[in-house]
Amino acid sequence: MRQVFASTTATSGASSVAHGVAIPVVSVVGKSDSGKTTLMERLIRALTERGYRVGSVKHHIHDFDIDVPGKDSWRHAKAGAAVTLVSSPSKLGMVRQMDHEASLDELLALAHDVDILLTEGYRRAGEVRIEVSRRARSTELVCEASELFALVTDNPEIRVGSVPVFGLDDAAGLADLVETTFLKGGPDGDR
Repeated sequence: MRQVFASTTATSGASSVAHGVAIPVVSVVGKSDSGKTTLMERLIRALTERGYRVGSVKHHIHDFDIDVPGKDSWRHAKAGAAVTLVSSPSKLGMVRQMDHEASLDELLALAHDVDILLTEGYRRAGEVRIEVSRRARSTELVCEASELFALVTDNPEIRVGSVPVFGLDDAAGLADLVETTFLKGGPDGDR
């Protein structure tokens, strides 16, 4: 069985998403060690600094365990709980036993109170893809240019037609593109 983990931090105020507006999903893809997690951190930070509520999903192809062995919640799950929730005044965590890999739609339902959901590692499931490519890692992309929303790279020799290209350190420029395309009304406005 696979596990899905969801975590949220308590805040005040409702997102416009809670009022029925579709949540955009943007997937950061690339080969391992290409810089996907670093880009995710920078993009999340850039968007949250602009006032957006950002959700994130990290895709793993293998099983994982996020709970701490010996802790009460871990013991609950090991005893057979199908769902284990950990709650505090500022956070909520959930570990759910799964008989299938959760789809992006299922994960999106868990993150219903965000303005945008950024995913890392969904090479084929996400429709909007930003590929990260470092020259030291590879000169080939995992996606075709026609599948890309944007490319983040340090390799000026990669050609992707009219796809916007950003440097590895240009999270602000990429955030501008994401904001303009998917979050036009700003954190308090309509999309």
